Amino acid sequence: MNSRSELKNYQQENYFFRIRLAIAAIFVLTCFGLLASRLFYLQMTKYDHFHTLAESNRISLVPIVPNRGLILDKHGVVLAHNFFVYTLEITPAKVKNVEETIDQLSELVEVSALDRKRFKKILSESQEFESAPLRTHLNEAEAARFAVNRYRFPGVEIKSRLFRHYPQKAMGSHLVGYIGRINDKDLKNLKESGDFSNYKGSDHIGKSGLEQYYESTLHGKTGFKQVEIDSGGHAVRILSSTPPVPGNNLILSIDSKLQKIGEDAFGDRRGAMVAINPKNGEVLAYVSMPTFDPNLFVGGIDTESWKALNESLDKPLINRPMRGIYPPGSTFKPFVALAGLEAGKRNPPFSINDPGFFTLPGSSHRYRDWKPQGHGVVDMRKAITISCDTFFYGLAHEMGIKALTSFVSHFGFGRKSGIDIEGELEGLLPTPEWKKRRFNQPWYPGETVIFGIGQGYMLATPLQLAQATAIFANNGIAMKPHLVTNIQETITGISRPVPLVATDRIELKPENIELVRKGMEDVTLPGGTAVAVGAGAPYAVAAKTGTAQVVGIKQGEKYDASKLDERHRDHALFIAYAPADDPRIALAVIVENGGSGGSAAGPIARKVMDYYLLGKEPAQEPAAVQIEAPPAAVLEEEHYHD
Repeated sequence: MNSRSELKNYQQENYFFRIRLAIAAIFVLTCFGLLASRLFYLQMTKYDHFHTLAESNRISLVPIVPNRGLILDKHGVVLAHNFFVYTLEITPAKVKNVEETIDQLSELVEVSALDRKRFKKILSESQEFESAPLRTHLNEAEAARFAVNRYRFPGVEIKSRLFRHYPQKAMGSHLVGYIGRINDKDLKNLKESGDFSNYKGSDHIGKSGLEQYYESTLHGKTGFKQVEIDSGGHAVRILSSTPPVPGNNLILSIDSKLQKIGEDAFGDRRGAMVAINPKNGEVLAYVSMPTFDPNLFVGGIDTESWKALNESLDKPLINRPMRGIYPPGSTFKPFVALAGLEAGKRNPPFSINDPGFFTLPGSSHRYRDWKPQGHGVVDMRKAITISCDTFFYGLAHEMGIKALTSFVSHFGFGRKSGIDIEGELEGLLPTPEWKKRRFNQPWYPGETVIFGIGQGYMLATPLQLAQATAIFANNGIAMKPHLVTNIQETITGISRPVPLVATDRIELKPENIELVRKGMEDVTLPGGTAVAVGAGAPYAVAAKTGTAQVVGIKQGEKYDASKLDERHRDHALFIAYAPADDPRIALAVIVENGGSGGSAAGPIARKVMDYYLLGKEPAQEPAAVQIEAPPAAVLEEEHYHD
């Protein structure tokens, strides 16, 4: 009985065992089937995808930043170039405590307070995953010291970077401009322009001047190299490489020696000077004073330097030739004179008897001449030479504001010249329509009267005055002013000239040009307002002096510069071209708060013309010669604040 029971149990147990074994086998086979199908999916179906990921982990695409093009003056003097430096850089995303890391690094290499401030400023403008330079210009000893201790500083490395350098420092900084670190605004512009991919690996971009205007020319084309890396992220070998294309060089029309003479002539005074070749529009000198050192901006300007530049009363960062706007004063009179001649309003031998003032018909309102007793009998030529306000009051009134603005606009007033620098202002060529929009007021006849002497609402930049003078010297043909004459390919050395562009042409009668030119020549001869400028010159100079008011004076008071704060005194202006019979240089000079155009601005122009035409360098600075010149017009009943 018991044996049967044991046999029966054995058979039952065997039966259940086989069931369990079958279930286990099915489960195992199912798992292996799943693994096999997954393996098939990964190895076959998704092979391309995972192969790409593996290659991405093994191969890194590294951008190669191209060498930035050079900027050279007309004689090959370097104004901007590049050099390699060691930089100590930190990637914030890879560092636990940035401040603590900097403290530890300062034990190996010198890290000044200025370096720390600059680093924080750069960090605020960068992404956390980007490296930011803590120290630049490391010497070999410092680089070696860090290399030995590199294992202690994850997220910190030494890089070899190209740095921009301006060897002439402050000279010509407003025309050359500077580069700075790429910020969010720059990134947005690059994405919108489609150039973003070409700036992979680049940290800097042109911010002002030629560096900004010719950014695409100077930057070049970024190259790339495929680098195989190991599990530690270290480069093992280079698999392939596409070399970068260096940026092209800019050859300027600027003569650095002439530029320095122009800047030195200003001394510590504020102002601007632009000299142009009237025949082709080449800018020969471009002076904005005071100036600044563009090298300060390359690695990120520190707070103290930025504050000193930005808060200075002298405003050294303002590009005065194209962004400084001033009443042109009496330098505007030759263009009004030419308008009157071309319109047939003042044909020779027309003359007036100047009593020292002008009165509008039907009014007792007097517009006074700078010479209270008047000039007596004055014709067109003499009116230009002695700067007779009364003559131009009457002419402007008879011409009317619309005819005047229409004519002088052909000389570049009220519009941009198109020079190859960003940020040029248009100045202001006022019209009745402009005044209606701006003030919702009608245009008054008295405003036309003072417009005739370059006062009232009329405003111009020094560049516009130089361009207007160049157009007149070129017989009414306006050549687009430009600083770059040739673009040189770095690889081939081939230079491509920048095309000359005539932007406007006004037909002028030769006899009218000759009459105005003679009046301007007389300005630098005995009896003129700038006789000292022409004294001893072996070439004839056609010129015009001017002053522009900064603040008004009370009715009945006489202008006395000695009683005014220096910054409230009149601006001194001077325009000229030479040689008068075959112009090779036309220029405009403004000395802020300088007073008389003949004695303050004229000597600067003479030094520039002497060097350009004769190769003569300035001698030791002589004592200033005071020449009588007309101040801005004073109205008997009201005074305009220009």
